[in-house]
Amino acid sequence: MRHFRPLLSDHDITEQQWRVLRALAAADQPLTVGDVAEQTFLLGPSLSRIAATLQQRSLIERTTSATDQRRSNLSLTPNGRNLVNQVAPHSESVYRQIETSFGPMRLNQLLGELHDLTAALSPSNSGPSPPTS
Repeated sequence: MRHFRPLLSDHDITEQQWRVLRALAAADQPLTVGDVAEQTFLLGPSLSRIAATLQQRSLIERTTSATDQRRSNLSLTPNGRNLVNQVAPHSESVYRQIETSFGPMRLNQLLGELHDLTAALSPSNSGPSPPTS
């Protein structure tokens, strides 16, 4: 993240805020708060605080789900989309620098291993049973 912090700081956004903005920018429709939490690996209380801040800054919009009034959907506002469009090219440049430095094959292997680790530690995967005596 040290490669991204100066870029994000220049735009007055945190790493976690950027993850939320990127997730919303990648979606072709509003996302539920739960979907955003899952995609960004943020805990609910943290995401609630981040979403409130982004909403106060007019970067995201929170709406009530049409099918379930208890659920909120999040989407980018035009201001949010403009910010993503300003930051994303620089962010992608940093990713390319990392890939060049580490090597595309090694980076793909690392990302695959991290994906497997995430899946192994997910709540739906109870993991191996403890040894019995």
